[in-house]
Amino acid sequence: MIRRYLNADGRLRLAEQAIHELEGLVWIDLFSPTAGEEAELESRLGIDLPTREEMEEIEISSRLYYENGAAFMTATLPAQADGDNPLMAPVTFVLSGDRLITVRYHDPRAFQTFPLRAEKVAMGCSSGEVVLVALLEAIVDRIADILERAGRDIDGISHEVFQHKGAATSKSRDFQAVLESIGRKGDLISKIRDSLVTLERLIGFLGQVTTQRKSDKDVRSRVKTLARDARSLTDHASFLSQKVTFLLDASLGMINIEQSAIIKIFSVAAVAFLPPTLIASIYGMNFDYMPELHWPWGYPLALGLMVASAVLPYWYFKRRGWL
Repeated sequence: MIRRYLNADGRLRLAEQAIHELEGLVWIDLFSPTAGEEAELESRLGIDLPTREEMEEIEISSRLYYENGAAFMTATLPAQADGDNPLMAPVTFVLSGDRLITVRYHDPRAFQTFPLRAEKVAMGCSSGEVVLVALLEAIVDRIADILERAGRDIDGISHEVFQHKGAATSKSRDFQAVLESIGRKGDLISKIRDSLVTLERLIGFLGQVTTQRKSDKDVRSRVKTLARDARSLTDHASFLSQKVTFLLDASLGMINIEQSAIIKIFSVAAVAFLPPTLIASIYGMNFDYMPELHWPWGYPLALGLMVASAVLPYWYFKRRGWL
């Protein structure tokens, strides 16, 4: 699918002309294009668009480069990020003359919201450079929203880990769900950090492109602001990652404390029942000559000794604060 946008007094307007009519176009968006669509556009623009395999290369030289007078920039962006398992895939931005060409095989939210906003609000979309900067601003805003939501969820997990719970509440059942939540948030933050790293590189390369092309001062200023925003989001993602690691360690510590408390109960029970067991074992021996066997109060005395030997250790442990 190919979407083409025209500049209409600073606004974007979806064009309806055929693919070979490029006059007045400032943005050409290729969404899961066919081989025929790519070949037709390449012949019209005189450039070679990267294939899906080439877009997935991780080395910088394959993601940020010049070719035939066009600047090629690729970044990994999240899509379907309303949950904890976003779809991560590369998106290529190509600045060729006054046009922006984007190649993508998934649908990040910014590619849905930005054209609608640019159609209603005059954003000065007179060239591909301006469209690219505005689109990157929308992408950075979307990633910021994802991190804000993840931060709120992590705060909720922190409250769940450290809040006081009554004795009737089963902590072990809760901690299993907590660990699963922490794992999902850690995976989400890791993916967003990877995306921000590629965005930082792209924006840095774009700054060089705008300098070489002698772009407007406003465009260069917006690119610098984008670089600062991306860097601050990377720092925030690193902070959230550290918090996730802290919560994981804290949760494992809480589980160890819970297990130690359970083991302590069994240890106290074993110590409390050891003396009664010893007394019962002694009077369970089958010897012919045992004086206590003929005592009228021998049986109640043995029971009393067993009860006392169980109660006294429990009372002592309770007084010392070991229980």
